[in-house]
Amino acid sequence: MIRSADPQGRVERLVERYRRARDRRGAWEAHWRDCYDYALPQREVLFGAEPGGKRTDRLFDGTAPDAVDQLAASLLAELTPPWTRWFGFEGGPGLSEEERSAIAPLLEETAEVVRVHFDRSTLAVELHQCFLDLVTVGTAALLFEEAPPGRPTAFRFQAVPLPELVVEEGSGGRLDVIFRRSGLTLAGLRERFPAATVPDDVLTRAEAAPETRFGVLEAVVPEGAAYIYTAILLGAESDAGAALGDVAAALPGGLRPLAEATFASSPFIVFRWLKAPGEAYGRGPVMKALPDIKTANKIVELVLKNASISVTGIWQADDDGVLNPATIRLVPGTIIPKAVGSAGLTPLEAPGRFDVSQIVLTDLRARIRHALLADRLSQIDSPRMTATEVLERSAQMARILGATYGRLQSELLTPLVLRAVGILRRRGEIPDLRIDGRLVDLQYRSPLARQQAREDAQATLMWLGAVAGLGEGGAQAVDAAAVARWLGRALGVPADLIVAEQEAEAPVVEEMPDAPA
Repeated sequence: MIRSADPQGRVERLVERYRRARDRRGAWEAHWRDCYDYALPQREVLFGAEPGGKRTDRLFDGTAPDAVDQLAASLLAELTPPWTRWFGFEGGPGLSEEERSAIAPLLEETAEVVRVHFDRSTLAVELHQCFLDLVTVGTAALLFEEAPPGRPTAFRFQAVPLPELVVEEGSGGRLDVIFRRSGLTLAGLRERFPAATVPDDVLTRAEAAPETRFGVLEAVVPEGAAYIYTAILLGAESDAGAALGDVAAALPGGLRPLAEATFASSPFIVFRWLKAPGEAYGRGPVMKALPDIKTANKIVELVLKNASISVTGIWQADDDGVLNPATIRLVPGTIIPKAVGSAGLTPLEAPGRFDVSQIVLTDLRARIRHALLADRLSQIDSPRMTATEVLERSAQMARILGATYGRLQSELLTPLVLRAVGILRRRGEIPDLRIDGRLVDLQYRSPLARQQAREDAQATLMWLGAVAGLGEGGAQAVDAAAVARWLGRALGVPADLIVAEQEAEAPVVEEMPDAPA
C-alpha cells in the first residue's frame, strides 16, 4: 500500500547512501564494459551508446558471444524451463505420512496455479535476459511486481539493466539494499506510479517536450522482516544521464518523493554466479575467460590483416618518370607501364607467416568454450549415445554447476517462488499456505534438480534387482507399495496418480448375491 512520503531528510539520506554505493561500484564499470564488448556487444547500449548502432567494430571472433548465448539458454532450460512445473510443494517433516498424503492434492493444485501464472507472464523472456547478464558479468536483477487486476496473469517481470543497479550486501551475505536509477517519461511515471502526485513543473516541461525523461531513484531497504520501498523523483535529465545513473544532473530539479510501500518480500531479485569475499557484485565465467577472449579476438584481427596483405601484396617501384605509384590500382586486368630496362613494380616478400596462428586460435577457442561450458551444455551430437552415457553427462553437469546452482537456488529460485505464492495468496487465488519448510516444503523439479533424485531412484532399483535374486526370503524385506510411492515422489509423479497408504491398505469388500429362497 502507498504511504505518505517521508520527511525530506530521509529522502536526502537515501540519495546520499545511493551516491556512496554508486561510487563503490565505479571500480566494476570498466570491467563490465570489456565483458560486454567482447561477449555481449548488444548490451553496450546500456552504457550510453546509440540504440540500434553498430557495436561489433571491435569484435572479430564470435566464439564468446555464441557460447554466452548457449550457456544462458541452457540455464533457462535446466533451471526454469517454460511450460514445465520446475517446482512443487510437498508436506514437510512436521506432518505425518497420512497428513502428507491428505494434503498432497491441494499442494499439487496450488503449484499448478502458480505455474499457470508464470507461463502466462513474461518470466521466460525476462529471465533469459537476466541469464545473459549473469553469464557475462556475474550479476543480474529481476523486477517482480504484481500486475494490475484484470490482466491475464498476476505477475509482471522486467530484467533490470545492470548500469541502473546499485546494491549493498547485508550482514547475512544477501543483497538486501537495492537502488535502481532509471529515466521515465511523464506517461511512464503515471503508469508506474498511478497514485503519485506529479509536480506542476514536471507537467509543464512534459507538455513542452513529451519525450523528456525524468530521473527516478527506487530504493528498497530492509526494516525488520519487511522491506521499505521508496521512489524519489530527481528531476529532468538527458537520455545519457538516465543510462549512466548520474544524480548530479538531476539535482537542480529538486528531490521529490513519489511513493513509499511496505513489502513482505523485496520486488527486486538480485542474484550472482559466484562472488569473492568482501565483494557485493558477482563474477561470471566471461570474466574468468576474458584474457583468452581478448587474445583470440586479437589473433583473428591480425589474421584478417595478414590475409588482406596476402591478397593485395606489398609492392615497390622505382620512380622513373614513367611509373607513378600513386595512381596504380591493383585490380584484375590492369596494365601498369614501366620504363625499358627498369624493374617496374616488384612485390615484397612478407616478413612472416601466420600458419601457427590457427593452432593457437584453435586452442584458445577450445578454452573459451570450456570456460563457458559450451562443450558440455551443447546438444548431443552422437545419435548412438546410450542412456547410461546421457545420465553420466547429466551427472557431470550437476557436479560442475553444483556451487552455482546452490547460489541460484538461494538468491533466485526460492525468492521467486515465495513472492509468487505471497501475491496469489493475497489475491485469494490459492489457499493460505505458508512455505515454511516444516509443514509445507518447497521442492525443485527442474532437470538439473532432478539429477540427484534420478541417482537415488537408480540406486533403489539396483537394490530391488539384487534383492529379487535372493529369492522368497529377500522379497519379504521389500514393501512394494511403499517403494512404488517413494519412487513416484522422487521422480515427480503427480500426487493424484499415487494411491495413498490408507487407501492401499483398505480391504476390498465384495457384496455377495442373495441366496435363492
